[in-house]
Amino acid sequence: MLELAGTRIVLGLTGGIACYKSAELLRRMLDQGAQVDVVMTEAATHFITPTTLQALSGRPVYLDPLDARVPNSMAHITLTRGADAVLIVPTSADFMAKLAHGHADDLLSTLCVARGEVPLLIAPAMNREMWTHPATQRNARQLHADGVALLGPGEGDQACGETGEGRMLEPGQILDALVAYFQPKVLAGRRVLLTAGPTSEPIDPVRVITNRSSGRMGYALARAAAEAGATVELISGPTALPTPQGVVRIDVGTAAQMHAAAMAYAPRADIFIAVAAVADWAVAQPSAAKLKKQDGQPPSLSFVQNPDILAEVAALAGGPWCVGFAAETERLDEHAQAKRLRKGVPLMVGNLAQDTMDAESARLVLYDEAGAHPLEPQHKLHAARALIREIARRMPG
Repeated sequence: MLELAGTRIVLGLTGGIACYKSAELLRRMLDQGAQVDVVMTEAATHFITPTTLQALSGRPVYLDPLDARVPNSMAHITLTRGADAVLIVPTSADFMAKLAHGHADDLLSTLCVARGEVPLLIAPAMNREMWTHPATQRNARQLHADGVALLGPGEGDQACGETGEGRMLEPGQILDALVAYFQPKVLAGRRVLLTAGPTSEPIDPVRVITNRSSGRMGYALARAAAEAGATVELISGPTALPTPQGVVRIDVGTAAQMHAAAMAYAPRADIFIAVAAVADWAVAQPSAAKLKKQDGQPPSLSFVQNPDILAEVAALAGGPWCVGFAAETERLDEHAQAKRLRKGVPLMVGNLAQDTMDAESARLVLYDEAGAHPLEPQHKLHAARALIREIARRMPG
């Protein structure tokens, strides 16, 4: 799955210890199919050599505005023509100031001024005091107003020994943000609420009833919705998956907790996507102490039915546009359509559990009042993006 196939990126480096992470980012972009031209400031060469980046990229590294290897010695013009984005990693406080005020005194700053309509993305990296300084914050606001995408910064340990905001995002986070930037913003301005993962119903303090849901499809949909420009809140059952960038995650355990969270957040959502594999039943009276074996006899458990989260959200007056998921093992068309009608939702997404559980790919079928509409089998993230496009197309208003 080459996320950047066919793209050409100009990767800029400014001075800072985080330059070493740019080498990993470069390799990751190449692995995703991008062609990358590297431009460095003189300060950046004190932290990583042009030779290293040339060896990784397989292409010349540029520092001189009058580089004779470029036609007409106009690297500041030529390098951005036909580029899909300029990405500066790391971006120092000094270089942010240059960008904000239109200074053009080296190759990288000059090509940023001369880039025309080519998108500019920057990953700030600096000491926490430098990041919070009023001048830096003014520059950040100005760059945002000028249409520059700021990736981060994050928080954490810094090379100076201090801890706080200003740390550059990790290469994987920057790569995800770059990929997201190129996705169509079909849900811009929308609020999306999702449920994902399994629920966990306690039997006693150490035993639970759960299911095999990994949460991958729900998390892929949360990421795809955020990439599409939506504000995304994800109610998640127990899973070890990392939270997608830009997504607010609400952790829950039981179906009752997921129900409470969904009912609290749903009224402000435009779209509700119920992906979680919610347990139909919960143990009526979980034991307060660990149950012990008694002459080899299993404990006797009684159950109560859990609330129907999707049906209740769908019944809210003025509530969100609802999408459900039906994981079946047989007669998918019959069961998925019946579930759609029973829940009272306009769209149900069906799949066969044996095909999708523990798998990286998904074969989804969309069910609405007009019938069944299969999507092509594909990686779960690509399937999620396709589903988000379908949701955006079907959304009223």
